[in-house]
Amino acid sequence: MATRRVRVLAVASGGGHWVQLLRLRPAWDGCDVAYATVHPEAAAQVPGARFFSFKDASRKNKASFAIVALQLFRAVATVRPDVVVTTGSAPALFAIMFGRLFGARTLWVDSIANSEVMSSSGLRARKLAHQCLTQWPELAADPVPKYWGAVL
Repeated sequence: MATRRVRVLAVASGGGHWVQLLRLRPAWDGCDVAYATVHPEAAAQVPGARFFSFKDASRKNKASFAIVALQLFRAVATVRPDVVVTTGSAPALFAIMFGRLFGARTLWVDSIANSEVMSSSGLRARKLAHQCLTQWPELAADPVPKYWGAVL
């Protein structure tokens, strides 16, 4: 009897968030991985993997969050992940939230760019994600965020 591979949904916005997410790829070797990010052309960086794109959103364009929520709900409902991993940013909070609704374990890795304080999204993720990590030991706290090392 074949065992089912762990399904991972890896989510990040563009730029540094996406770069950091891709650096985590060795962590899910052997898993069935799907990716979601804001740039459709990023699919070329994850050949052979299921890929979803979603609209970028920020505090400056709050109306976009409704569209992002629908897009990430579709991704989570399609993949039915066992694990959701994200390196942020705000849109990825939806992936964490929907992942939990579908029973996934969730991991938030705050961007390395946040060296003095957690990102505002990371602060929210502390309450949503099963595990919340910072990439700066000085920002680690009890119980969260934890410091397991840096991606870069």
